[in-house]
Amino acid sequence: MGLLSSLMGTWGAAAADTAAPASFCEAQFPQMFANFVDHVVDTAYTGSCIADPDPEPKELPPLRLPAAKRLVAIGDLHGDLSKALRAFRLAGLIDHKGQWSGGDAVCVQVGDILDRGDQEIKLLFLLERLQRQAQAAGGALHVLNGNHETMNVGGNFRYATAGADLEMAAWKRWHQFGQRLKSKCSSCSDTAAAAAASIDAASVPDTPAPGSSSGRSSKQYNPMREAALRPGGPITRRFFAPHPTVLQVGSTLFVHGGVLPSHVEYGLERINRETRDWLMGKPAGGSSSSSSSGKRLPPPEFLRGADAVVWARDYSARDEDRCDCDKLQQVLESLPGAQRMVVGHTIQDRGINGACGGRVLRVDVGLSAGCGNGEVQVLEITQDGHHIVRLRENKEPQPKE
Repeated sequence: MGLLSSLMGTWGAAAADTAAPASFCEAQFPQMFANFVDHVVDTAYTGSCIADPDPEPKELPPLRLPAAKRLVAIGDLHGDLSKALRAFRLAGLIDHKGQWSGGDAVCVQVGDILDRGDQEIKLLFLLERLQRQAQAAGGALHVLNGNHETMNVGGNFRYATAGADLEMAAWKRWHQFGQRLKSKCSSCSDTAAAAAASIDAASVPDTPAPGSSSGRSSKQYNPMREAALRPGGPITRRFFAPHPTVLQVGSTLFVHGGVLPSHVEYGLERINRETRDWLMGKPAGGSSSSSSSGKRLPPPEFLRGADAVVWARDYSARDEDRCDCDKLQQVLESLPGAQRMVVGHTIQDRGINGACGGRVLRVDVGLSAGCGNGEVQVLEITQDGHHIVRLRENKEPQPKE
């Protein structure tokens, strides 16, 4: 209730000053009211108290961050909240109540939160909360964008489950409620009513689509998912736009698919920046939103195709002999301080493993029940790569080459 107390205290102080009410109502109250509504809606939807939501997406982190005393990598999560919690608990990053307990540890989750599982939005809220708690404790949680995030923002929903559609419908009801509350405030955001209308216009059935099978939703156009996940959409802006696509922590480079020489030449900072712009709904070289023209904004070229930074499998083939180690070495040598790359995207049947003499570490274990239901494993890197181990539930840590 801290935000409510702040709201009432500031309102009371303004009312006590006969010269203040007009300026307070015009300049301060609208944003305070909007933040309060967001706080109430988030808390009601998640069932737990949420820190005051940021009105705008956070800035991207720098491409290169200093080495961490303890660095943890977690692979693809695909809508499986319970397995995700087990992974963070295995890494010693959360306690039995799901609160951050990792102190100054740094964790990088390599993307693919969406698809194949039924609890995508709850998982996004969990990661956002842990990011804030980690920062307050002197640590950090970084979440990358994977190919399933870019697929969905690009309008490809073929891997969304029927259960995820139901979760989206529940989120929609609370989101509508919040937008309608904001629209009642004449001084509040001019876009509140429009946002509510756009979500109202998008409907999704409260039961799985006829003809869906194996827990998958229909491959047909889903207007609710489209409205929430389009470039500039409410979920995209809040949960994906603040996330980098490539990140280097000390001597370790993280990416969902793989960084290729063409990506280095294009510029990794530029890839992060232009991906964020696309997710925010900003066309390249322009400032207008994709929604203004009614046409979906296409993703940048470096996010499309087999050689995309979120799709490349050059270093993640299960058969190590098929990994392009020469290309990997070329990339690492071209990036200051980079000694190894951590990738997800391709399920590793034998668990977390290394290739190319340990210069690439593959952390996608098919953890989600909807995508292999693999054993929970995480990667721990200490002393900036001098000590690397695979952590497994109820097993002794295993050193990696």
